Amino acid sequence: MDRLHLMTVFVAVVEAEGFAGGARKLQISPPAVTRAIAALEDRLGVKLLNRTTRYVRMTEAGQKYYEDAKRIITLANEADDAVLGINAEPRGQLTVTASVLFGRLYIMPGIVEYLSYYPNVELNALFVDRVVNMLEEGVDVAIRIAELPDSSYRALRVGSVRRVLCASPDYLAQHGTPETPDDLTQHRIILARGLNPTNELRFQQDGQVHTVKVQPMLSVSDNDSAASAAKAGLGITRLLNYQIAESLLTGQLKIVLSDYESPPVPVHILHREGRHSSAKIRSFVDLMAARLRVALSTD
Repeated sequence: MDRLHLMTVFVAVVEAEGFAGGARKLQISPPAVTRAIAALEDRLGVKLLNRTTRYVRMTEAGQKYYEDAKRIITLANEADDAVLGINAEPRGQLTVTASVLFGRLYIMPGIVEYLSYYPNVELNALFVDRVVNMLEEGVDVAIRIAELPDSSYRALRVGSVRRVLCASPDYLAQHGTPETPDDLTQHRIILARGLNPTNELRFQQDGQVHTVKVQPMLSVSDNDSAASAAKAGLGITRLLNYQIAESLLTGQLKIVLSDYESPPVPVHILHREGRHSSAKIRSFVDLMAARLRVALSTD
């Protein structure tokens, strides 16, 4: 059998977690899948899968082979797309990830527009508040709000967001408005741990960095809870400006100490490096970059 076909069957079985699921994904018969996996293991002289009546699991050799096979299949698909030409219509599966709120506010409208142009693309949107391993989870494009380490992925900067301190008007009327970062030690502080993992808050003015250690009244794991507590008048919290944009517009929250904000956090679009970018990835990145540059320039 053709080696690339065997790799494709193996990857499908792994991702479907079973022979029957792999067969459905590839639209071939289960016996054909069984023969392909047996032929691949015979060819390699190593066991790739442990299988029982209830589950299929990769062996250690299978895990390594899966990663390599996935990469080879991706390169083969990219080569096909390149031969079809830059004007080929995007099609096939595309997986995109972003954080939950940013995805809902900024990425989902772009996805709707993209699919209206390219209905032959089957898009999976993975909106989660964690850093997704693009290779392990089969992600094609990621929108990241962070400084990025060196990696094998292409990164396109499309804007930035601000770290802002905010509180409700009622809280500020009752407790006063801080004039300097040091004043925060006399205020009730709410920390969203995703953005503020320690009790030290960093500020900057005139190029000088200043750190203030606070003792939070409340620490929460998610940003929405921190914003809700601040809107209820509990205290001052630090979030990214897009996370409280609506509350700022309605007057439920006010920004404080804006003159001392630390540098903005960059927003990047990441996609997998390759000799050729597939039409579906290239077209999605182009559309989303244009939308984000406009949206983030006004925030």
